[in-house]
Amino acid sequence: MSKKKKIHIKTDEEETETPESAEAEETPIAEIVEEEEGPSELEQAQQEAKDLRDEMLRMRAETDNLRKRLQKEKQDSVQFANERLIKQLIPIFENLDRALKAPDTNVDSLKEGVQLTSDQVLALFKKENVEPIQAVGEPFDPSVHEVLSQIESNDHDENTVIEEFSKGYRMNGRVLLPSRVVTAKKPVSKEPEDQDSDNASTSAEAPA
Repeated sequence: MSKKKKIHIKTDEEETETPESAEAEETPIAEIVEEEEGPSELEQAQQEAKDLRDEMLRMRAETDNLRKRLQKEKQDSVQFANERLIKQLIPIFENLDRALKAPDTNVDSLKEGVQLTSDQVLALFKKENVEPIQAVGEPFDPSVHEVLSQIESNDHDENTVIEEFSKGYRMNGRVLLPSRVVTAKKPVSKEPEDQDSDNASTSAEAPA
């Protein structure tokens, strides 16, 4: 902040007590008075530029911190996405492990343990809105079925699923795993030329 010298001239009106005999000799008295000035336009512009720079640095730091936090949350979500499901699978695995380690295991007890484990898995599927896809007897649907092979059949409509190698599943209406199936196809009919050839061969082999 700069100071400015201002010349202030006192007149006779500003004199309080002036002798009458000195009225003719009175002259204005010049005094130098120093007054403070406000900041110049250049100083104001420099201060505004400094304030803007500080604000920009602060916003950049906040943005960088936000980016790092979001990146960490994304990594955590990927690493622990299946945490809840794994926690539900652990008791099922422990029951199966105990059944296999039982010293007096026989076929019936082992079958009972496997059935118990299967029931637990199905209960978990139901809780997670997982349902099996119907396949056998259904028309082939490429959105839910994967064809492994086709078999000629007169007992089924063409492209009907007649066998299921592995079951498919949906979760909340979305296909998790397609059913792997075998579909029916029409038997290949013999061509007339083949029939004529067969008749000719039969005639040639017949006794005279």
